[in-house]
Amino acid sequence: MQETTQKKSGIATIVGRSNVGKSTLLNALVGTKLAITSIKPQTTRHLIQGIINDDRGQIVLIDTPGYFTEKRSPLTAKLTEKIHHAIKDIDLILYMVDPTRSIGQEERHLLSILRKVEKNKILVINKIDLNEKNLPFLEDFRALKEDFTEMIEISALKFKHLKPLKDLIFQYLPEGEPLYPPDQISNTEPRFLIAEIIREKLFNTMGDEVPYSATVEVEDIEDEPKVLLIKAVILTFDPRYKKMIIGRGASKIKEMGASARKELEIMMNRKVYLDLRVEVDKDWERRFE
Repeated sequence: MQETTQKKSGIATIVGRSNVGKSTLLNALVGTKLAITSIKPQTTRHLIQGIINDDRGQIVLIDTPGYFTEKRSPLTAKLTEKIHHAIKDIDLILYMVDPTRSIGQEERHLLSILRKVEKNKILVINKIDLNEKNLPFLEDFRALKEDFTEMIEISALKFKHLKPLKDLIFQYLPEGEPLYPPDQISNTEPRFLIAEIIREKLFNTMGDEVPYSATVEVEDIEDEPKVLLIKAVILTFDPRYKKMIIGRGASKIKEMGASARKELEIMMNRKVYLDLRVEVDKDWERRFE
C-alpha cells in the first residue's frame, strides 16, 4: 500500500521597510496583480493576502505596509500596528531587503523586533538582477544571515529565483488542510481592489506629498448588461490638495481616471465607466482601519 504525502498549508508574512519590493513579490508569486505598487513609500496600507496552490499544498502569503519608525501622520502608527499584528499567529516570516540602500534606522528597529519572534524566518535579498556594483550594501545584508533560518537572493521584478523561494516556503510550512478553496487566489473583495487600483494611479500621478493626504472609497458598483458602472471618490483632508488632485481644467483627475479605467477593463474583461470625483474629508485618517 502506497503512502499518501500529507499536504502542507500555512501563512507566510512578507515584512520589510518601504520600497523593498514586497508587493511586487506578492504579485509575482501569486501570478496576478493583487497589491498596488509605487516608488513612493507606504503605498501599501492594508494586509493583502495572496493564495498559492500547487501539488504540495497551499501558501497564504501576506503583504504588509512598509515599516517606518518616524511618525509621519496618524496613519503611520496604524500601519505599524498592522505590521505587528501580521507577524503574530503565522507560520513563517519573509524579511525582504533592498541592497541598493544601507541598513538604516527602520531596518535596525525591525530587525530587533524580528529577533524576538520565535518563528522560522527567511532573509530575502531582492534586486539581485542588478550588477553588483549597483548593490553597494549586499555584503552588509548577507552578514545578517545568522539571524535567519534561511537566506535567498532573488529579483521579484525579473522573476529570478522565485521557484527556489517558493520551495523554501513550503519546506517550513506545517502539514495541514488548505485554509481557502483551491481556486481562490486572494481574500480581497472586488470593491477593495477597485479602490486600490485608483489609489495606485493617485500615487503614480501626483507629487510626493499629495497621495498621503488621500484615500479612495468606492461608493457604488452597478453591473449593467453592456458596462460596469463604478462610482468612486478620492477623499483628502486638505482643500489645497483637492485642487491639486483635480488639476487645471480637471487634467489630473482625468489622467488618473483614464489610467484606472483602462486597467480595470483588463482586470474585469469588460467595458467600465468610472465616475471619479474628489471631496474634502478631514476625518478619513481617524476612521481608517
